[in-house]
This record gives sequence, structure tokens and C-alpha cells, in this order.
Amino acid sequence: MREVAIVSFSQLPSSKVIHADEPELVQPVTAAAMEQIGLTQDDIGFTCSGSTDYLPGRPFSFVAAVDGLKAWPPIRESHVEMDGAFALYEAWVRLLHGDIDTALVFSFGRCSLGPVPEVLNVQNDPYYVQPLGLDAISAAALQARAMIDARKATERDFAEVAVRNRQNAVRNPNAHVKGPLDVEAILAEPYISSPLRKSLCSPLSDSAAAVVLAAGDTARKLVERPAWIRGIDHRTEPHALGQRDLTASASAKLAAEKAGVRKGKVDVAELHAPFAHQEIILREAMGLGEGTEINPSGGALAANSLMTTGLIRFGEAASRVLSGSADRAVAHATSGACLQHNLVAVLEGE
Repeated sequence: MREVAIVSFSQLPSSKVIHADEPELVQPVTAAAMEQIGLTQDDIGFTCSGSTDYLPGRPFSFVAAVDGLKAWPPIRESHVEMDGAFALYEAWVRLLHGDIDTALVFSFGRCSLGPVPEVLNVQNDPYYVQPLGLDAISAAALQARAMIDARKATERDFAEVAVRNRQNAVRNPNAHVKGPLDVEAILAEPYISSPLRKSLCSPLSDSAAAVVLAAGDTARKLVERPAWIRGIDHRTEPHALGQRDLTASASAKLAAEKAGVRKGKVDVAELHAPFAHQEIILREAMGLGEGTEINPSGGALAANSLMTTGLIRFGEAASRVLSGSADRAVAHATSGACLQHNLVAVLEGE
């Protein structure tokens, strides 16, 4: 199989509100990702983006975002109505064809435009669940309650996850919410949807991100230490919540196995867990022990820009391999209610 690596990463600092349209969000991060390695749009063989029209509330909003790239000559471009991490997966597959050597992936999300937890109800079954108005926080609360009832975790465990992520975010200039925060302070917060409290839920943010992928010798020429994608896999679970065990993630476990997570020591893992209890599920599913640093960036609990958070997890994990601070990293992205979709990749230095 052809070698493919992440060679650069750029993101906008996450904020509660960014007053910018789609091209203004996209242009800074795509330009920065290419400038880091001395490329321009003319050097990019394929471009793929991730976003959702449900946030701005108009069809084909992603077409306007392409205006943030070079307008002429026309480019080879694609789009997924999912997180940018899944656009990265498409770009990886495209590079395996062998006729191009570089790909640009970007995503953007403006959660400030609408009530995201209610909007995400469109992911549910249209006949039986959507009419109930099951928002994303309430669905996650059902999952968290199932974990407590199954004695797999406690509310204190959830709070400890949130505190660690917030403390890690102190070192991240792109985070939206940072520490200090302690476990007792979280447990004193009122419930939003029992057993979830505000600090156990990710702060909705506006942001954009971009990465550049390169294959083989091209990657080696562009950077000294490429973050090679040694394995990547995407799995999904049944649509209906009642058809799966919400306290575990069979799809994350299988994706991790196929990607080869357990084939070596994992130094860093960036897990896309919008709710604190979901990180516990993901760690168990992937077999990540105490020797792995989880979400050194702060993860989604420090900043959650819908359609961008997963791609940022890939970029943050790759950044640590590119810098030499980690030899082997795991990047993860999710989509759908209660961790329905899971994309897992293993990134390694030479």
C-alpha cells in the first residue's frame, strides 16, 4: 500500500462566535497549512472538505467555502457532509490511486448560527425518534446513565475526565474553554440532563481547520518527519439506539483493531469525545492504558466546532509526531448519536 502522511496542520482559535462567512473561515487555515510546507494551491492534486448545510441553514453552503481557495484554474474537489476527518479519509483513499502526490483537506463549522443540540436530532430515526425531539445532550445523558447503571463509571469519573481535559487546554492557545476547574466544582453544578452537567458537555464553538496530506517521497521532501498514516479504519453501528449497547463502542473497538492501535505503544491519543463519559468508553474500546497521554490539546471538552473537531484531533495528533514529541499517536473522530460512527487512525514517525 502507498505511504501517505500528514505533513501540515492549521486551525483557527475556537471561539463562541466568529463573525466571518465561509470563505473568510477557510482562507486563513488553508493558506497557512500550505505555506508551512512551501506549497500553493497549484501544487495540490486533490482538495476535499467537510461541513454541514444544517448549520447555516441553506443548501450547498460548502460551495461558497471553495471561494476561499484559488478560483482559477478549476481544481479537483470533493465534499462530505460530515466532519473534516471523514474528508481526510476520502483524501487518503484518493492518494492511494497513485496519480497524485498531495491533497488538501479542510473543514469549518459555525455552531453560533443555531441550536446545535436540537439540530442534531436530524441524525436520529425520522419515523420514531425525530418526532420525540431527542436532542444530542439528552441522547448522551441516556448513554451516561446506562454507564452508571451498569457500574462502569460514576459521576465523579466523568468529572475527573473533564478536569483533566480542561487543565490540558491551558497549554492550548486554540482552546475555547480552559481550567482551572476541580471535580467538586463540577459535581456542584446543576444538571442539564441528568446525569450530565454543563462542564461534562463540550463547549460549542466556531472554528476551521486544514491539513495537507502527501505521499511517499513527496512527504519526505516537504517535512523532516512526516506523520505517516500506518492504519486507518471507519466503522459504524446500528442507527437505532436500542439496538446497541450504549455503554460500549463495538465500532470503535473494531476500527482500532483494523487500524492496528494495539500493535505498539501509543504515546498520544486525541479522542473525539463531545461528552466526558464518552472518553471513558473510547479508552476502553481501544485498549488505551495509563501509558498513553489522552487529549493533550484538551480535546472536544475544551472546544467543539461541529464538523471541525474530528479533523482537529487528527491535526493535533499529527503535530506531536511532526514535532518529534511522540513517535506513535492515535487520532479518532466520531459522528452520529452516542458514538455511532468511529474513524480511527494510527500515526507514526519514521
